[in-house]
Amino acid sequence: MGKVLEREKGVEVKKLRISAKRQITIPQKFYSQLGFSHGAECEIRGEELIIRPIREGGEEFAEEILSDLIKEGLSGESLLQAFRNRQKEIRHSVEAMLKDAKKVAEGKASYYTLQEVFGEKGEK
Repeated sequence: MGKVLEREKGVEVKKLRISAKRQITIPQKFYSQLGFSHGAECEIRGEELIIRPIREGGEEFAEEILSDLIKEGLSGESLLQAFRNRQKEIRHSVEAMLKDAKKVAEGKASYYTLQEVFGEKGEK
């Protein structure tokens, strides 16, 4: 079971064994390549189970934040402080968006349809 089965357009597929306790082992190559450390999060998407490293503190936007701050001319301690502040802003914004989405899902808030946001097909 230990070898990569397919390589197609950057996609690697590997068959894994599931233990009697429903446990799997993430192959070392995938573990290192994706940057796993202390945990993983799982998501069901259709008929797929997506497993990815846990990202904390807005890490997924870290490069973009740093790039913007450097373009603004920041460096040293001021760069570090501004980076921390921007990460906090992102966290609060995402939490607010999740609260809004929950209200919409519960039917307690209004929302825009795709047509209202993007217009009808063919409309410019």
